[in-house]
Amino acid sequence: MELKARQKENVVILDLVGRIDVDAANLIEAVGECVRKGFVDILCNLEEVELIDYMGLSVIVIAYKEIVNHKGRLKFVNVPVHLRNILAVAGMDKTIESYFTEELAMDAFKEDKVIEDIQKMQLRRRFKRLPIDIKVELKSKDTPRPLCIQADVLNLSAIGAYIYGCDKFKLGDEVIFTMKLPPFNEGIVIESRVVWLSDKQVQPHNHPGMGIEFSHISEALQQKLLEYIERNLSSLSQE
Repeated sequence: MELKARQKENVVILDLVGRIDVDAANLIEAVGECVRKGFVDILCNLEEVELIDYMGLSVIVIAYKEIVNHKGRLKFVNVPVHLRNILAVAGMDKTIESYFTEELAMDAFKEDKVIEDIQKMQLRRRFKRLPIDIKVELKSKDTPRPLCIQADVLNLSAIGAYIYGCDKFKLGDEVIFTMKLPPFNEGIVIESRVVWLSDKQVQPHNHPGMGIEFSHISEALQQKLLEYIERNLSSLSQE
Protein backbone atom coordinates (compact mmCIF):
# COMPACT_ATOMS: atom_id res chain seq x y z
CA MET A 1 0.00 0.00 0.00
CA GLU A 2 1.21 3.48 -0.85
CA LEU A 3 0.70 6.28 1.62
CA LYS A 4 1.12 10.04 1.45
CA ALA A 5 0.72 12.40 4.40
CA ARG A 6 -0.34 16.02 4.32
CA GLN A 7 -1.41 18.44 7.00
CA LYS A 8 -4.45 20.69 7.18
CA GLU A 9 -4.62 22.84 10.32
CA ASN A 10 -3.99 20.39 13.20
CA VAL A 11 -5.20 17.32 11.30
CA VAL A 12 -2.92 14.92 9.40
CA ILE A 13 -4.56 13.53 6.27
CA LEU A 14 -3.26 10.18 5.06
CA ASP A 15 -4.01 9.49 1.39
CA LEU A 16 -3.98 5.70 1.01
CA VAL A 17 -3.56 3.91 -2.33
CA GLY A 18 -3.79 0.18 -2.99
CA ARG A 19 -4.70 -2.64 -0.60
CA ILE A 20 -4.97 -2.52 3.19
CA ASP A 21 -3.84 -6.03 4.04
CA VAL A 22 -1.08 -7.89 5.87
CA ASP A 23 1.51 -5.75 4.04
CA ALA A 24 -0.01 -2.44 5.17
CA ALA A 25 2.15 -2.06 8.30
CA ASN A 26 3.25 1.33 6.97
CA LEU A 27 -0.15 2.67 8.08
CA ILE A 28 0.69 1.73 11.69
CA GLU A 29 4.15 3.26 11.30
CA ALA A 30 2.73 6.49 9.85
CA VAL A 31 0.20 6.81 12.67
CA GLY A 32 2.92 6.18 15.25
CA GLU A 33 5.10 8.88 13.69
CA CYS A 34 2.18 11.35 13.74
CA VAL A 35 1.51 10.64 17.41
CA ARG A 36 5.19 11.06 18.32
CA LYS A 37 5.13 14.48 16.67
CA GLY A 38 2.02 15.48 18.61
CA PHE A 39 -0.57 15.05 15.84
CA VAL A 40 -3.35 12.84 17.19
CA ASP A 41 -6.25 13.80 14.90
CA ILE A 42 -5.89 11.75 11.73
CA LEU A 43 -8.09 11.51 8.65
CA CYS A 44 -7.64 8.53 6.32
CA ASN A 45 -8.63 9.16 2.71
CA LEU A 46 -9.76 5.79 1.30
CA GLU A 47 -10.76 7.03 -2.17
CA GLU A 48 -8.06 4.99 -3.95
CA VAL A 49 -8.08 1.93 -1.68
CA GLU A 50 -8.86 -1.17 -3.71
CA LEU A 51 -9.46 -3.68 -0.92
CA ILE A 52 -9.49 -4.15 2.84
CA ASP A 53 -9.18 -7.77 3.93
CA TYR A 54 -9.47 -9.18 7.45
CA MET A 55 -5.77 -8.70 8.12
CA GLY A 56 -6.19 -5.13 6.93
CA LEU A 57 -8.98 -4.63 9.45
CA SER A 58 -6.52 -5.69 12.17
CA VAL A 59 -4.05 -3.10 10.90
CA ILE A 60 -6.73 -0.40 11.14
CA VAL A 61 -7.67 -1.52 14.67
CA ILE A 62 -4.04 -1.26 15.82
CA ALA A 63 -3.75 2.23 14.33
CA TYR A 64 -7.07 3.25 15.88
CA LYS A 65 -6.02 2.07 19.36
CA GLU A 66 -2.73 3.97 19.09
CA ILE A 67 -4.60 7.18 18.33
CA VAL A 68 -7.29 6.70 20.99
CA ASN A 69 -4.66 5.87 23.63
CA HIS A 70 -3.20 9.31 22.98
CA LYS A 71 -6.63 10.97 23.25
CA GLY A 72 -6.89 11.49 19.51
CA ARG A 73 -9.47 10.81 16.80
CA LEU A 74 -9.37 8.73 13.62
CA LYS A 75 -11.88 9.37 10.85
CA PHE A 76 -12.39 8.13 7.28
CA VAL A 77 -13.25 10.13 4.17
CA ASN A 78 -14.19 9.12 0.62
CA VAL A 79 -14.97 5.50 1.51
CA PRO A 80 -15.78 3.63 -1.74
CA VAL A 81 -19.03 1.66 -1.85
CA HIS A 82 -17.19 -1.66 -2.14
CA LEU A 83 -15.40 -1.00 1.21
CA ARG A 84 -18.42 0.09 3.21
CA ASN A 85 -19.80 -3.44 3.53
CA ILE A 86 -16.66 -4.93 5.03
CA LEU A 87 -16.39 -2.02 7.49
CA ALA A 88 -20.04 -2.54 8.41
CA VAL A 89 -19.65 -6.31 8.84
CA ALA A 90 -16.70 -5.71 11.15
CA GLY A 91 -18.68 -3.09 13.10
CA MET A 92 -16.08 -0.46 12.35
CA ASP A 93 -18.62 1.86 10.75
CA LYS A 94 -19.95 2.45 14.28
CA THR A 95 -16.49 2.99 15.77
CA ILE A 96 -14.79 5.15 13.15
CA GLU A 97 -16.81 7.97 11.61
CA SER A 98 -16.85 8.31 7.81
CA TYR A 99 -17.53 11.43 5.73
CA PHE A 100 -18.27 11.98 2.08
CA THR A 101 -16.02 15.03 1.71
CA GLU A 102 -12.83 16.29 3.29
CA GLU A 103 -14.55 19.56 4.22
CA LEU A 104 -17.24 17.73 6.22
CA ALA A 105 -14.59 15.66 7.99
CA MET A 106 -12.57 18.77 8.93
CA ASP A 107 -15.73 20.43 10.28
CA ALA A 108 -16.36 17.31 12.39
CA PHE A 109 -12.90 17.54 13.95
CA LYS A 110 -13.62 21.18 14.86
CA GLU A 111 -17.01 20.27 16.35
CA ASP A 112 -15.37 17.51 18.41
CA LYS A 113 -12.94 20.08 19.83
CA VAL A 114 -15.76 22.46 20.81
CA ILE A 115 -17.67 19.64 22.52
CA GLU A 116 -14.51 18.49 24.30
CA ASP A 117 -13.85 22.02 25.62
CA ILE A 118 -17.44 22.30 26.88
CA GLN A 119 -17.19 18.92 28.60
CA LYS A 120 -13.92 19.93 30.27
CA MET A 121 -15.50 23.13 31.53
CA GLN A 122 -18.49 21.21 32.89
CA LEU A 123 -16.11 18.73 34.53
CA ARG A 124 -14.16 21.52 36.22
CA ARG A 125 -17.37 23.07 37.56
CA ARG A 126 -18.38 19.77 39.16
CA PHE A 127 -15.23 19.65 41.27
CA LYS A 128 -15.16 21.97 44.26
CA ARG A 129 -12.10 24.12 44.93
CA LEU A 130 -10.62 24.55 48.37
CA PRO A 131 -8.92 27.84 49.32
CA ILE A 132 -5.65 26.74 50.87
CA ASP A 133 -2.06 27.79 51.46
CA ILE A 134 0.39 24.91 51.05
CA LYS A 135 3.97 25.01 49.90
CA VAL A 136 4.64 22.85 46.85
CA GLU A 137 7.51 21.89 44.58
CA LEU A 138 7.33 22.05 40.81
CA LYS A 139 9.71 20.77 38.18
CA SER A 140 9.62 20.16 34.47
CA LYS A 141 8.80 16.60 33.48
CA ASP A 142 12.04 16.59 31.46
CA THR A 143 14.24 18.25 34.10
CA PRO A 144 15.21 16.48 37.33
CA ARG A 145 16.05 19.70 39.19
CA PRO A 146 13.02 21.52 40.73
CA LEU A 147 12.36 24.90 39.12
CA CYS A 148 10.05 26.18 41.86
CA ILE A 149 10.63 24.80 45.36
CA GLN A 150 8.53 27.13 47.52
CA ALA A 151 5.50 27.96 45.37
CA ASP A 152 2.10 28.29 47.07
CA VAL A 153 -1.12 26.47 46.23
CA LEU A 154 -3.90 29.03 46.68
CA ASN A 155 -6.73 26.71 45.72
CA LEU A 156 -6.91 23.00 45.13
CA SER A 157 -9.37 20.65 43.43
CA ALA A 158 -9.31 16.99 42.52
CA ILE A 159 -8.42 17.85 38.91
CA GLY A 160 -5.98 20.74 39.32
CA ALA A 161 -4.67 23.67 41.32
CA TYR A 162 -3.88 27.37 41.15
CA ILE A 163 -0.26 28.04 42.08
CA TYR A 164 1.18 31.40 43.08
CA GLY A 165 4.81 32.49 43.08
CA CYS A 166 6.20 30.55 40.13
CA ASP A 167 7.01 32.06 36.73
CA LYS A 168 9.29 29.37 35.29
CA PHE A 169 6.78 27.69 33.01
CA LYS A 170 4.76 28.44 29.88
CA LEU A 171 1.37 27.24 28.62
CA GLY A 172 1.34 23.56 27.75
CA ASP A 173 4.43 22.66 29.79
CA GLU A 174 4.27 19.26 31.46
CA VAL A 175 5.23 19.54 35.14
CA ILE A 176 5.64 17.29 38.15
CA PHE A 177 3.60 18.64 41.07
CA THR A 178 4.74 17.56 44.56
CA MET A 179 3.02 18.48 47.84
CA LYS A 180 2.54 17.19 51.37
CA LEU A 181 -1.12 16.80 52.21
CA PRO A 182 -2.06 17.85 55.77
CA PRO A 183 -2.52 16.81 58.51
CA PHE A 184 -0.16 13.83 58.13
CA ASN A 185 2.07 15.45 55.50
CA GLU A 186 1.55 12.56 53.13
CA GLY A 187 3.69 13.04 50.02
CA ILE A 188 1.76 13.39 46.76
CA VAL A 189 3.32 13.49 43.30
CA ILE A 190 1.14 14.16 40.25
CA GLU A 191 1.97 14.63 36.56
CA SER A 192 0.31 17.86 35.44
CA ARG A 193 0.05 20.36 32.61
CA VAL A 194 0.06 24.18 32.66
CA VAL A 195 -3.32 25.31 31.27
CA TRP A 196 -3.46 28.95 32.39
CA LEU A 197 -1.07 31.81 33.22
CA SER A 198 -1.97 34.97 35.12
CA ASP A 199 -1.73 38.33 33.39
CA LYS A 200 0.35 40.87 35.32
CA GLN A 201 -1.70 43.85 34.13
CA VAL A 202 -5.12 42.27 34.49
CA GLN A 203 -4.46 40.27 37.67
CA PRO A 204 -1.59 42.00 39.51
CA HIS A 205 -2.48 40.37 42.85
CA ASN A 206 -2.38 36.89 41.34
CA HIS A 207 0.88 37.34 39.46
CA PRO A 208 3.04 35.39 38.97
CA GLY A 209 0.63 32.49 39.02
CA MET A 210 -0.63 29.64 36.93
CA GLY A 211 -3.33 27.02 36.73
CA ILE A 212 -2.33 23.40 36.34
CA GLU A 213 -4.47 20.45 35.33
CA PHE A 214 -3.67 17.01 36.71
CA SER A 215 -3.03 15.03 33.53
CA HIS A 216 -2.22 11.66 35.14
CA ILE A 217 -3.89 10.97 38.48
CA SER A 218 -5.12 7.63 39.80
CA GLU A 219 -8.73 7.18 40.93
CA ALA A 220 -7.52 6.39 44.45
CA LEU A 221 -5.52 9.61 44.71
CA GLN A 222 -8.29 11.67 43.18
CA GLN A 223 -10.73 10.21 45.71
CA LYS A 224 -8.32 11.06 48.52
CA LEU A 225 -8.15 14.67 47.33
CA LEU A 226 -11.95 14.83 47.05
CA GLU A 227 -12.37 13.63 50.62
CA TYR A 228 -9.74 16.07 51.89
CA ILE A 229 -11.40 18.99 50.07
CA GLU A 230 -14.92 18.07 51.22
CA ARG A 231 -13.74 17.67 54.81
CA ASN A 232 -12.03 21.05 54.87
CA LEU A 233 -14.80 22.88 53.06
CA SER A 234 -17.22 21.60 55.71
CA SER A 235 -14.90 22.90 58.42
CA LEU A 236 -14.73 26.32 56.76
CA SER A 237 -18.54 26.55 56.49
CA GLN A 238 -18.86 25.91 60.23
CA GLU A 239 -16.47 28.70 61.23
